[in-house]
Amino acid sequence: MEQTRKPMKMKVKFAENEEAKVFKASDALPLPLYLTNAVFFTLFFSVAYFLLTSWREKIRSHTPLHVLNLSEIVSILVLVASFVYLLGFFGIDFVQTPSLKDEEEDIIVQEDARIVPCGQALECPRPQIAGIASPKPAQKAIVEKPAMETPPPTAEDEEIIKAVVAGTIPSYSLESKLGDCKRAASIRREALQRITGKSLEGLPLEGFDYESILGQCCEMPVGYVTIPVGIAGPLMLDGREFSIPMATTEGCLVASTNRGCKAINLSGGASSVLLKDGMTRAPVVRFNSAKRAAELKFYMEDPENYETISMVFNKSSRFGRLQSVQCAVAGKNLYMRFCCSTGDAMGMNMVSKGVQNVLDFLQNDFPDMDVIGISGNYCSDKKPAAVNWIEGRGKSVVCEAVIQGDIVTKVLKTNVAALVELNMLKNLTGSAIAGALGGFNAHASNIVSAVYLATGQDPAQNIESSHCLTMMEAINDGKDLHVSVTMPSIEVGTVGGGTQLASQSACLNLLGVKGANREAPGSNARQLAAVVAGSVLAGELSLMSAIAAGQLVKSHMKYNRSSKDVTTVSSA
Repeated sequence: MEQTRKPMKMKVKFAENEEAKVFKASDALPLPLYLTNAVFFTLFFSVAYFLLTSWREKIRSHTPLHVLNLSEIVSILVLVASFVYLLGFFGIDFVQTPSLKDEEEDIIVQEDARIVPCGQALECPRPQIAGIASPKPAQKAIVEKPAMETPPPTAEDEEIIKAVVAGTIPSYSLESKLGDCKRAASIRREALQRITGKSLEGLPLEGFDYESILGQCCEMPVGYVTIPVGIAGPLMLDGREFSIPMATTEGCLVASTNRGCKAINLSGGASSVLLKDGMTRAPVVRFNSAKRAAELKFYMEDPENYETISMVFNKSSRFGRLQSVQCAVAGKNLYMRFCCSTGDAMGMNMVSKGVQNVLDFLQNDFPDMDVIGISGNYCSDKKPAAVNWIEGRGKSVVCEAVIQGDIVTKVLKTNVAALVELNMLKNLTGSAIAGALGGFNAHASNIVSAVYLATGQDPAQNIESSHCLTMMEAINDGKDLHVSVTMPSIEVGTVGGGTQLASQSACLNLLGVKGANREAPGSNARQLAAVVAGSVLAGELSLMSAIAAGQLVKSHMKYNRSSKDVTTVSSA
């Protein structure tokens, strides 16, 4: 039943109907803005030049600089005044909303009388979107909760949407033009629906802080994806209990990891060892000959030069400290793999800045060096690579546990001998036959991805972070099981990127590793890496047990099958 809606009164004027008076901040100036800026700009540099010249003469004549005559005092006052003006007013024209050239875009908003946030409590009817089909009604047996309704656009926003659809206002510029990230996302979303003719119903828009992602996490947002977060554990690791947040849409994953945690806890817990902690970046440079490339290689690997290179590198950050440089020559090209500590940050930006400092320094002694790229894939980032498997990248962690024989039988529903045999034939032999690179495990990437999504890590780095060697061995005359995971390249951080978003920050807080550790820099990120390895250990233990006991298909049919009639789902 439709309700009568009263249109909201808004003072909005359009150029095609009547001429609107636009009040700008620059109207308060006695001269036009460009003339005023030019005057102060000229004053500033003229006075600065006069003072520098005067002080140079004083230095030559050994006259104290603090002894000032009248002209110098006046010049300093003019310099300060012009600097204040330029700081406060220069660029007004940049921040003022530019008037659009086309008549259809010449929309000037004089006043918005709303007293609630944009897009809320609007009383204007929602315009019909051409080309977007209504969703088909679901069967009566299926009860679906309606998605949070997106408020209809205001008259002001409607004109901007039309301009975006027409291409006269770039979609990427909405945040800077409007100064309201939530409103920009809403307008972009509506424009996208009209351009594509496809509905975004079901993709939430409300309830997210779009300011928090501006300039760092995501560009041109139109909403956000909801991923359920489950909790596995607690996991007893190094004498502490951790409840593990896992963001996933795969049924059985959290339940299986939780069973592995239970088996580990009942057997006394797991322990972890950090073998290495260093992020890498490997630029590629080119010379005119292989001989010159080799000369730089020898220079970089000479211990006498390490202190100088390290000092140049370390200037980039108070946390980034160079650990090593590994070089490889390919013809007349040289690849230099820098490795450094990065505190509690994952550290890609940190190591890149340090590498850039070193490259600039090397240009002095090797002017014929041509820098092809700051990254030459010898790092290697977001790609499966033997160099990460062998040398490590990020945090290299080993996690182990001894599972008692009766726990294997009662909790994991299998036996030690079956697990050892399956691990040898599946994780070791089977992976070798497949030519696996770092994939000598059952499903390490499942757990790594889920924890990464929950804690704001870079999901793409799941590739190298999931390098894992799972080992199982019968001990104590075959009664108990020793299980371990060796993960040489876990790339995590507790500051920067997605870690500062509200949901991800809450998951980090649950683990006790939120933000930077001021007392022991880097310890939070190292603890998170240990938790990732411990979670993988639990997941490996449970899945291998399910396969050994023949329960894999049965459990997935029970927990990973939807009862929803998929024939009613169609593209709108």
